[in-house]
Amino acid sequence: MSNQSPPTSTDIWPSLPLDAWQETYTTLHMWTQIIGKIRLAQTPWINHSWHTPLYLTVRGLTTSTIPYGSRIFQIDFDFIDHELLIQTSEGANRAIALYPRSVADFYQTVMATLKELDLHITINTKPNEVPDPIRFEQDKTHAAYDADYANRCWRVLLQSDRVFREFRSHFSGKVSPVHFFWGSFDLAVTRFSGRSAPEHPGGVPNLPDTVAQEAYSQEVSSAGFWPGAGLSYPAFYSYAYPEPDGFKQAEVRPDAAFYSQELGEFILPYDAVREAESPDQMLLEFLQSTYEAAAKFGNWNQEELQQLTFK
Repeated sequence: MSNQSPPTSTDIWPSLPLDAWQETYTTLHMWTQIIGKIRLAQTPWINHSWHTPLYLTVRGLTTSTIPYGSRIFQIDFDFIDHELLIQTSEGANRAIALYPRSVADFYQTVMATLKELDLHITINTKPNEVPDPIRFEQDKTHAAYDADYANRCWRVLLQSDRVFREFRSHFSGKVSPVHFFWGSFDLAVTRFSGRSAPEHPGGVPNLPDTVAQEAYSQEVSSAGFWPGAGLSYPAFYSYAYPEPDGFKQAEVRPDAAFYSQELGEFILPYDAVREAESPDQMLLEFLQSTYEAAAKFGNWNQEELQQLTFK
């Protein structure tokens, strides 16, 4: 029998102070965009850009399977051994080490490795959803990689994914997978009312307005986690589009949650969750109460959309 003590909640939900890994965060954001754009270039369009995200694995993030004609390949970030693994359905595989290296170097290495595997793919090298973007092949500015913090970020995403999946299961209407959007570097899950929404105004930095307008073509209540861009700390968020009257004044749980006028969404600081007696319960309360606010003030048919619980 092992004498090792079970992990505490703060081990399961590790600390992730933004100022301690900001440069790694920025570099990793660009690396995930490169890999995400490879999937984007090869995958048929699915509503709300659901063909583009990455997904959590027991070791990192994956594209899932990507078609290349009749061939199939997959790209995985491994934040335990710190490598990028490219595998094909013929059994070929290549590993690219993750260490402090520029975005330009990472990009060139990935594309050269794909060609070695006879995967000839072209992507748009201009980053999306960031101000003042530097094309991947020219970006020698961002070159940080702190393995410990990359691992911590993945562990937070992994636990968040687990709780989001539980929340997702209690809804019988249209609901997104839990997926990692590399454009904004956040994990998200979205519920839909089933009704059309007014046209989104667009205006997302370096993202075509048509993409945002299609993504928000239906009424949504969306929640997620991101490591701190736009704030100065990691946080969970929840918003409604279109935002109904009364939503921002709603009383939501837990007490640590608040409505950010600047961001136009409810915020729950990550540290409040990781330090809670029951992080899962606190996060589920936030997800459920903010959804209920969106559904109540948006006049959703909650009774019809609530999922039955099977024993």
